[in-house]
Amino acid sequence: MKLSIISFTENGKRLSEHIQKVLDKDMSVCLYTKCNACQNQESSSVSFVTVPVGNWARKQMEEKNALLFVGACGIAVRAIAPSLTDKLHDSPVLVMDEKGTYVIPILSGHVGGANELAHRIGEKTGAEPVITTATDINQAFAVDVFAKRNGLSIENKDGIVKVSSKILAGASVTMSIETGHTTTKKDCATRNHLPDAIQLIPYPPTEAVDIVITSEEGTFDTTILLKPKEYIIGLGCKKGKSLEEIQNFIQKKTEELGIKNQEIFALASISQKSKEPGILTWCQKERIPFFTYTAEELQKVEGSFQSSAFVKEQVGVDNVCERAALKACQEGGYLISSKHAEHGMTIAVAKRKWRIYFYDK
Repeated sequence: MKLSIISFTENGKRLSEHIQKVLDKDMSVCLYTKCNACQNQESSSVSFVTVPVGNWARKQMEEKNALLFVGACGIAVRAIAPSLTDKLHDSPVLVMDEKGTYVIPILSGHVGGANELAHRIGEKTGAEPVITTATDINQAFAVDVFAKRNGLSIENKDGIVKVSSKILAGASVTMSIETGHTTTKKDCATRNHLPDAIQLIPYPPTEAVDIVITSEEGTFDTTILLKPKEYIIGLGCKKGKSLEEIQNFIQKKTEELGIKNQEIFALASISQKSKEPGILTWCQKERIPFFTYTAEELQKVEGSFQSSAFVKEQVGVDNVCERAALKACQEGGYLISSKHAEHGMTIAVAKRKWRIYFYDK
């Protein structure tokens, strides 16, 4: 995740620089200011914004960046309002006062991760996170958080409010999970505690159910349908490949396989690519996690791979894309598309064995 911070006063600018420093190892942080008094001050890390704040916010949101306004909530609300789409696609937006006392997520707290980011900033700066989402303050089951943690796509976003409202009213919700994809009885007994609000129903359900989780096609009488993100893209590339090149390369392969971006669980590569701009930008734009592994970790992955002596000489392992895709599957995954090379890039696709957890793995 890339965080863009905008300040409006000298105190706010200093606070933004402090936040950048303490978050340096966690994420990429870019600083901006609209403080006129700061315009002529020398700073290599802070960019002065000459366009209206709303224009700046629109550009950041189009790039799927997280936004932090160091200033009044009203400024943030007016700036982001014209660019809002829906709760599954909006950027996470937070507000912080210039003294660093409070940090408040105001948009995309769950799916976008604004609540989680507020806690992270609070831990690093001492600011108090002000969380207003009802499921959080009532410590209740949140279906959108549950979906995100389990790598599930939400097929009908309107169901989120209906399910959450039912839980907050004190009622239980029914859930039916495709057979073979819940955790084992041993896990359930030791650490996989079912939330009190959830009542499991055998799959396939024979009557109306609140939540259905399945990879199967079909029509279900359900309030919210969750589908597993089953595919992992393994990618290798020469340094400096552009976003457009990477995007077109991935799109060509996924269209060939009939895979939609919302079905992709993660993109995986070797650790040398952990800061590759084109890959990072694509993953952020699509909200797809990016996993990287060392050459030693990839070399230990078992299987039959298209080996390259040249690649091994360059990065220390004979194959990046196939090994990385399988490594990200953890266990039970398999390749559905082996290595394909084109224009200095390689790609492979694996299908993972998905499983539902009711706790943080």
